[in-house]
Amino acid sequence: MESLYQTWPWYLSGFLIGAVMMVLIFFGKTFGMSSNLRSLCTIAGAGRYADFFNFDWKSQRWNLAVVFGAMIGGFVAVHYMSDPSNVAINPKTIEQLHTLGFEAPGGKLAPDSMFGPAAFQSPKTIAILLVGGLLIGFGSRYAGGCTSGHAIQGLSNLQVPSLKAVIGFFVGGLIMTWLLFPLIF
Repeated sequence: MESLYQTWPWYLSGFLIGAVMMVLIFFGKTFGMSSNLRSLCTIAGAGRYADFFNFDWKSQRWNLAVVFGAMIGGFVAVHYMSDPSNVAINPKTIEQLHTLGFEAPGGKLAPDSMFGPAAFQSPKTIAILLVGGLLIGFGSRYAGGCTSGHAIQGLSNLQVPSLKAVIGFFVGGLIMTWLLFPLIF
């Protein structure tokens, strides 16, 4: 039982993700988180304003359960199953965060000033979150799916467009991390 509270090794997590993907492929289902935003907008009545939202969302009910399960699972993991003593962050990373004006995470994966309640006290951080959310939403729609849909589902189906999208995600992440992030902060 103690192993549930520790960070899981990559080979176990990877195996479990692969097993889930095999089951989804067997049943002819596709997986992706951003497609659920379309379903939620359709449920809310967005089909009256845009034809994109006129589709049978009930065929995607199972995928909505995945989203709600991820949210509930994340809440349970953070509040009841996390053990911050096993989070080891490279001292050089902590030094770089300090150089950018962030405190040491203190046993967490990220500092509270970036991802905690303190982040919402800064208008600059709120603006960055809003612009980032719009860019992620546009990018997910433009690329035909999000990172989970392309990197997990698309690559497991050997789809070339998903490979191109994943390469784009990595290049965009490198540009953000090494060029834009230091300019913003």
